[in-house]
Amino acid sequence: MALKASLVSMEQEKTRSKPLEISTPGHVNFVRAGSGVPAILIHGLAASLHDWDYLVPELASSGFDACALDLLGHGESYIPVRLAEYNVQNVYAHFADWIDSLFPAEPVVLIGHSLGGYLALMHAIRNPQRVKALVLVNPFYSLGQVSAFLRLIFHRPLSTTTFIRMTPYWLFRIVIDLTSLRLGVKYAQRYTLPEEVRQQTARDYKRAAPGIFNIPRTLVELNEQVARLDIPTLVVWGEQDHTLDPASFERLAKTIPHASQARMPSSGHVPHQSDAEAFNMQVLEFLAGQV
Repeated sequence: MALKASLVSMEQEKTRSKPLEISTPGHVNFVRAGSGVPAILIHGLAASLHDWDYLVPELASSGFDACALDLLGHGESYIPVRLAEYNVQNVYAHFADWIDSLFPAEPVVLIGHSLGGYLALMHAIRNPQRVKALVLVNPFYSLGQVSAFLRLIFHRPLSTTTFIRMTPYWLFRIVIDLTSLRLGVKYAQRYTLPEEVRQQTARDYKRAAPGIFNIPRTLVELNEQVARLDIPTLVVWGEQDHTLDPASFERLAKTIPHASQARMPSSGHVPHQSDAEAFNMQVLEFLAGQV
């Protein structure tokens, strides 16, 4: 679903990069809608700000200044040239500088999905006074959440991106359609994801820089650090997630002091897209009690 122009304006913001491995400062592409409490929406790996097309208008109409961005190497944001620049510290620095440019003093709500959940946790751990509330959606916070096969792959450096770069859009689309297919005749809808979401997901995979697939290899485990968080937190997840271990989300919710849990039994890795209405209700109800 496209965002209405009357609600959302496209902006590009020049940000300063921390002296890590980024060769040049990079712009951040983002959408912004509404006014009120700042709410920052952070997508996952190989996605884009369009992940939040269903939630941004709801936040805007509920008294929030909703801002969704394209992360480093994704969508229309800065695309680094060197493979070495694709690491979680650079992605975080690019993201954190952007937040500082928009809201240098005001605490924000962070809503992050998968890798975006990792970045939200990182920001909350480093800047607890700058975060009003956290919403973590199927968050990726440890390599222990993925299969043993993927852990083996992620422990090896990404040496070439040729295959990823040459993979055509139509192949991405076939894979997305197959993984979104509902099995069985009892379902009224054939796919878990709407057509427009499947189209956008394939486009986002194709236009993302191949180097982003090096980012998971650079994650630092957050298991111990999250136990020190004292920020209102909602952990919401789809119990049919085949990307990350669903049991890991409950473990995280039990580790973060006073965290709330919201399970979505029929949803997979992207409940904010597959079951947007129910997901939005969970998020808005939680935020109404915190801000």
